[in-house]
Amino acid sequence: MAGERAAIRYAKAVLSLATDKNTTEVVNNDMELINNTVAQSKDLKDMLYSPVITSAIKKSALLEIFKGISPATVNLIDTLIANKRTDLLPQVASKFITLYEQQKGSQIAIVTTAVPLTEELETKVLAKVKELTGKETAIKNIVDENILGGFILRVGDTQYDASISNQLNKLKREFAIN
Repeated sequence: MAGERAAIRYAKAVLSLATDKNTTEVVNNDMELINNTVAQSKDLKDMLYSPVITSAIKKSALLEIFKGISPATVNLIDTLIANKRTDLLPQVASKFITLYEQQKGSQIAIVTTAVPLTEELETKVLAKVKELTGKETAIKNIVDENILGGFILRVGDTQYDASISNQLNKLKREFAIN
C-alpha cells in the first residue's frame, strides 16, 4: 500500500511538471511505452526490483532501453534512482496514465473476459459506460480464461463482476452456509 501511495505522488508530480511545460501528451506516450515494455519483459521487471544491481547500471539500462524519452521522464527515472525506488517505475507509469486520462476528462474501462471482445460487443460496452459515467471512455480488454464466461468491468474505483466464476463462488458460499 505504501508503494502505491508513493507511486501516485510521483505520478502527480510528473503530471504537474508536464502540464506546466505543456508536454503532457509526450510524457503520457513515454509512460505508455514504459508500462507496456515492463509488462512484457520479465528480465526488465527483475532488474527494477533487484537489490543487487547498482543504481548506475539500472539508470544506464533504462536510458538505453527508453531512448528518446522526454526530459520530464528522464527526470522521473533520475529521481526514482536517487531515492532507490526504481521498483515503483511500472506503478508510476500506470498511475500517470490514469491521472492523464482523468485530466483529459476521459477514462479507461478495463473489461476482463474469457475470450477477446468482438467489435460489436466493444461498441455496446463503450456506449453503456458512457451512459453510466458521462465520460469518454477507452476500453482495455484483458483475456482471462479463469473467469469461465461473462465479464468483469472496472471503471475507476468501481468494479462490476458478472463472471461465471464469481457466480459459482457465490453459490458455493450459499451452500456452505446452509
